[in-house]
Amino acid sequence: MSWACAIRTVGAMDLAVFAGVVSTGLFAMSYVPMLAKAARTKDLTSYSLGNLAITNAGNAVYSAYVFSLPFGPIWFLHSFYVVASLLMLVWFLRSRAALEGPRSATPCRSVRISRRPERVRVSVAGREEELDDVDPTERDGAAPRAHPRARG
Repeated sequence: MSWACAIRTVGAMDLAVFAGVVSTGLFAMSYVPMLAKAARTKDLTSYSLGNLAITNAGNAVYSAYVFSLPFGPIWFLHSFYVVASLLMLVWFLRSRAALEGPRSATPCRSVRISRRPERVRVSVAGREEELDDVDPTERDGAAPRAHPRARG
């Protein structure tokens, strides 16, 4: 092998490793705002359990490939993805459990907003009824107050 060929190979490998390091940093930085917002707000209602579960399953399978490669930037990137995806799944499951609250055998009330903002649908143990969402002081023929979501 000639010296020129050896130098070109080392230079190309250095460039590839440098590109790997830079892209790893960029990809990791792109996840940081999402993770920070999820940690700060604890609002993960816009995420899908299916997507988070498949992402974690894919990361687990892909780990067999990544960690069979020589040590390099891809190890850091994939490790970051594994940790970030696992964190999002754990946070999602915690927030979902907190939203659902403790489960009990006693019937509970659930409130659903109907299309008419002045009406509220309440169900108790499977029986539904509609209630007026009107301030008692305004019941004497006055117009019902607007529902808080019906702002114009």
